[in-house]
Amino acid sequence: MDSRLLTGTVDTLILEIIGSAPTYGYEIVQTVQERSRGYFEITEGSLYPALHRLERQKLLEAFWKEVDGRDRKYYKLTPAGRSALAAKKKEWLKFSAGVNGILGASRGLA
Repeated sequence: MDSRLLTGTVDTLILEIIGSAPTYGYEIVQTVQERSRGYFEITEGSLYPALHRLERQKLLEAFWKEVDGRDRKYYKLTPAGRSALAAKKKEWLKFSAGVNGILGASRGLA
């Protein structure tokens, strides 16, 4: 996969996964790989800057939770994060419909 195609969608993927339930970094990486059937791989180098950026934008809220005797940083969506996710999903659906129209998916050619 051309990793440039993923640029700009990482935030949406992260918001979607965290929107299901509060989660932590490694679990986000695993969920992205699982749900995409191995097609997408988010590295720590792109995940943590994105998490921190989304937190600064007040779309995520971080909290610490003890798991198996050690503290783990979890993330959950804020109300603004839920709104942003809904807007990003709507935008993605329009974008993908436009691309599919050009590539021929709507005519059964893709």
